[in-house]
Amino acid sequence: MTVRLFSKLDHFISLTEEEKRSIEKAATIRKTYQKGEDVISEGQRPDFVHLIEEGWACRYKRLDNGDDHIMAYLIPGDLCDVHVTILNEMDHSIRALTPLKIALLPAHEISLLMESSSRIARALFWSTLVDEATLREWLVNAGSRSADRRLAHVFCEMLLRSRIAGLTDDNSFDLPLTQVELANSMGLTHIHVNRTLQKLRAENLIAFNNKRMRILDWESLKEFSGFKSNYLHCENVAC
Repeated sequence: MTVRLFSKLDHFISLTEEEKRSIEKAATIRKTYQKGEDVISEGQRPDFVHLIEEGWACRYKRLDNGDDHIMAYLIPGDLCDVHVTILNEMDHSIRALTPLKIALLPAHEISLLMESSSRIARALFWSTLVDEATLREWLVNAGSRSADRRLAHVFCEMLLRSRIAGLTDDNSFDLPLTQVELANSMGLTHIHVNRTLQKLRAENLIAFNNKRMRILDWESLKEFSGFKSNYLHCENVAC
C-alpha cells in the first residue's frame, strides 16, 4: 500500500528495491479514521509519521471563534508529518475529509532510515519542500486571484498531484470535497463556491459528477487560472 508514496517519490528520485523495502518494513501498523475525525491534533507530539494510503485528509487551524481554516489537502501517497522527527509538537491539526486508511511509521525508525540512507533522506526532504512550496502557492492564490481563478487553480493542482500519485484517469480524478470544505480552504462562502462552480461548468472547463472532477479543457483552465506547475517540482509529469 506504499505504492502511492513511491509513485510520488519516483518523480524526484528512483529509490532502489532495498530502499523501498526498508520503508515498507517500517510501515507495518495500519489505522482507519472516520470522516471528520482528527488524525493528529494541534499540540500533540506524535510517535508516528502518518502515510495516507486511502482517502483524503486536510491540514487545518482552529480559530478563536471556533471556525476552522483548511491549509492543505492530503491525498494517498502523502506523508502528513515527516517533521515530527525534529519538532516537539504539532502546530496544526490533521482531519479526515473522507474515511481514511493510514500507515503508521514510527518516528524513530524514520529518523534511522534518514540517517542511514542519504537517498531516502533527500526523497523525504523533497516531499516536505514540495509541501512548503504548495503552501506558498496557496497564499498567492488566496491573496491575489479572483474566486473563479482561485478554484480553477486548485483544480489544476489536484489533477497533477493525483496524476503524480497514480490516481488519475486521463484528466479526471477523485475530488471528494463538499462545497463548504472548498469554501473553507479558499477563503470564500459556500454560496460563492457554488456560483463559481456553475460558471466553470457553463464555460465547459470542468465537469463534476459523483465526487469526481473531469477537466474538459486543460490548456484553457491553466491559462484562465494562471497555473504554472513549477512549484510541484515534478518536471517529468505530463502537464
